[in-house]
Amino acid sequence: MSRILVTDLDGTLLGGGPADRGRLRDALARHPEVTVVFATGRGRSSIRDVLRDPLVPAPRWVIADVGATVLDGADLSTVEPLQEQLRAGWPGPDRVRAALRRFPGLGYQRGVVQDGRCSYHLAPEHLTTGLTEAVEALGCGWTYSADRYFDVLPPAASKGGALRALAAEQGWPDGEILVAGDSLNDLSLFRLGTHGVIVAGAEPALLAATAGDPLIHRAHRRGAGGILAALRALGWVSPARTPPQASVKAHAPARTPAQVQAQVQARTPAQAPAPDPDPDPDPDPAAQRHSLVIGYHRPPLRWTGGSWRPPTSPNGILPTLTSAFGDGLPGVWVTALPGEHPEAGHVPPAGPPLSLVPLTTAEWTAYFHRACKETLWPALMSEPARSVFDDRAWAAYRTVNARFAERIGVLAAPGATVWLHDYNLWLVPGLLRAARPDLHTGLFHHTPFPPPDIFAALPVAAELRASLAQLDWAGFHTARFAEHFRHALAGLPRAPRVQVRPLGVDRPAIEALVRARTSPRRSPAGHLVLAVERLDYAKAPVQKVEAVARLLAQRPDLRGRLTFRLVCPPPEPGLTAYDSTRALLERRIAEVNEAWQEADWRPVDYLPRSLSFAEVVDEYLAADVLWVTSLQDGMNLTAKEFIAAQAALPSSLRTRGAGVLVLSRHAGAAAELGDAALLTDPRSPDDLTTVLAEALALGPAERGARMHRLAALLGHERPADWAARIVQAIRRPDPAA
Repeated sequence: MSRILVTDLDGTLLGGGPADRGRLRDALARHPEVTVVFATGRGRSSIRDVLRDPLVPAPRWVIADVGATVLDGADLSTVEPLQEQLRAGWPGPDRVRAALRRFPGLGYQRGVVQDGRCSYHLAPEHLTTGLTEAVEALGCGWTYSADRYFDVLPPAASKGGALRALAAEQGWPDGEILVAGDSLNDLSLFRLGTHGVIVAGAEPALLAATAGDPLIHRAHRRGAGGILAALRALGWVSPARTPPQASVKAHAPARTPAQVQAQVQARTPAQAPAPDPDPDPDPDPAAQRHSLVIGYHRPPLRWTGGSWRPPTSPNGILPTLTSAFGDGLPGVWVTALPGEHPEAGHVPPAGPPLSLVPLTTAEWTAYFHRACKETLWPALMSEPARSVFDDRAWAAYRTVNARFAERIGVLAAPGATVWLHDYNLWLVPGLLRAARPDLHTGLFHHTPFPPPDIFAALPVAAELRASLAQLDWAGFHTARFAEHFRHALAGLPRAPRVQVRPLGVDRPAIEALVRARTSPRRSPAGHLVLAVERLDYAKAPVQKVEAVARLLAQRPDLRGRLTFRLVCPPPEPGLTAYDSTRALLERRIAEVNEAWQEADWRPVDYLPRSLSFAEVVDEYLAADVLWVTSLQDGMNLTAKEFIAAQAALPSSLRTRGAGVLVLSRHAGAAAELGDAALLTDPRSPDDLTTVLAEALALGPAERGARMHRLAALLGHERPADWAARIVQAIRRPDPAA
C-alpha cells in the first residue's frame, strides 16, 4: 500500500543536521512505496534550487506558494484543473496590494517570487482585526507565522486545502498520510485528521494550537531527524541493514586550557597524534600536518541544514580567504559548526579543506551569542554601557578557544603559520604559544579595536592582554585601531608586530555584474537613499529613520519624493542582543510611515531580509545616495562595493548622475576615502540630517567628480593578493614594517 509523506521544507525537511538528512534520504530510497510531497511557501524557481541538493528526496508532487500552487514533481509543471480550483476567487496581486496599502505595518516582500498570493512582513502588534477584515472583504484568506510572515491567499488556498484536494484526486486515505511541519504556516496540514509530526524547535504557537491531538507526534530531533523518527514509529520505514559507521561521535568532556596545553605539547611535531580514547568529532579532510592553518569561527560556506551555500557577496573575509585558497594558498581552515554535525562525506568537496570544531547549540549560544556579542562586541563598538559579563558565558568562551587551539596545534606542521581572525579567538594565541612555540601566529582584526580605557574596563582585560601579547603579528584596517591595540598592550614584556593592511573588494566581480545589468532601476519617488546592513545597533538604523523624519519636517518639498530603502536582514536565530534594537526600529518605521505616507508613497521602505549580491548591485545602481552610519566599523565593504558598482556604470546609462556616498567618520573606510565621500557623525542627530540634505542637493558635476575621486582611491588590489601578503608577513618578519 502506498504511504504519503507530506513535508514542509524550511525548518522541517531542510532543518536539522545533514547526517539525519542523509539517513532520511536513504530510508526513503529503501521504501519506494512512500510517496514524498513537498508543502512549502516557496515558489517554483526556489524549489528548483532545493532540488539541486543531493540530500533532498525527489518529490512526486509539490504544494507551493503556501497552497496556491500545485506542481508535478517530475518536471514542476502546473497540475490543472486542481490549481485552478485552489485559486478560484483570487482578485489578483494588484488589487490586494492596493487594498492593503493603508496598513503601515505591512512590508511587501520584494524580490520573493509570488504566484497566486501576496506575502508581507508584519510585526505581531500590527496583526489587527482591521487588517484581517480587509483581507476577508477581498474574499481572500490569510496565514501568519513566526511572528513575522503574513500571506494573503485565494479563499480556497492553504497547504491543508491543497493537500485535501490532491488526496481526493489521488485516492489517498487519511490513515496513510503523514504530515510534517514546524510553524503556523503548516497548521492547516495538521487539521486534516492525518498522522502528523512536529519537529523539534517548532514555533511554540503551532505546538499550542495542536496540543492534545493524539495523531501528532512531537519529535525530539530537528528537521529530517524528527521526520525519520515519526516514520519509524509508524513502522513505515525500517533501519538500514548495516548501519554506517558513525563519523560524528559524542562530545568529549570540556578540557581546561591547561589540559589543552599539555595534550598539544604531548603531540610533538615529530609524531602523529595518538588515538584519543574520547575524541571530539573530527571530520577533517586530511590527517596530514599543514604549513598554514586558518582559524575563524565562521566557515567559508554556510550550512543551511541540508547543504553548503556560498556567501551572497564576493567580498568580505569568507570569500577572500576562499579565493586565496583557490589561488594556490595551501592549508586547512579550522572553524566552528554549531548544532548537529555533518558526516565526513558531507564536508563540501570544493573550496579550502575544512576541519570542523563541533559545538552544541548550548555551547554556541553561550560562546557566540553571550560572550562574544554581549560582552566583547559592545566594547569593540565603543558602547561599554551595553556590555554584560556572565561567568558561565565566559567559561564557554574559554572552552571554545581551547578547542580551537587544540585542533590547530594538532593540524599545524612544525614551524607552520597560523592566521587567526577577529576577537572571537582572542585566547588562542596564548594557548598556542604555551603548547606550540614553534608556530608563527598572526591575527587580523576585521572589527574596530577599542580605545585602551574601554578595553581595560573589561573584567577579563588582563587575561586577554596576556594572550594577545603572544602573537607574532597583528593586523588592522586603520592606523587608529592599530594604535589602540599598541596602547592596550603597552607595558607587557612581549608585543607583536603591528601592521595596517586595509582590505578591498573584488572589483572585477562587481564590474561583471554591472555589465550584465541593462539599465539601472530608479525610484519613482525621486530621491532614493539606500542602506544595506545587518541588523545591529552599531549600524545606527534607528538614528537613520529619525533623521529621515527630521528632514521631512524641515523640507516639506521632499514629501512624496524621498524614499529611504533599508535592507536590513535580521541576525541569526537565538541572538537576542539586538532584540530591543529590532523592536524599536520596526516601531519607529511604522510611526514615521504612518505620519508621512501618501496614497502611493511611504518614506521608509524596509526590507528585513537578505538579498542576493546581484540584487544588492541593482540597489547600488538605483540609489542616489548610499548612507553608511556606523557608530564604529572596522572597514565597511558596503561603501567600497557601492563605489565599484557606480564607477563601472557607463555614463550612457546614468539618468541622474553618479550616486553619492555618505560615510560615517567612524568607519574604517573613511580613513582611506576621506572627504571624497560626504562624512557624517551618526552620534549627532543634527549632523545626520544636515549631511543627508547636502547629499541630495549636490549637482551632477560634483557628484561625478566625487565618484571619480572615490574610484581612484578604491584601488584595484585583489582580495586574494591581500591575503597572500598577510600570510607572508606572518611567516617572515619585514624589518621595515
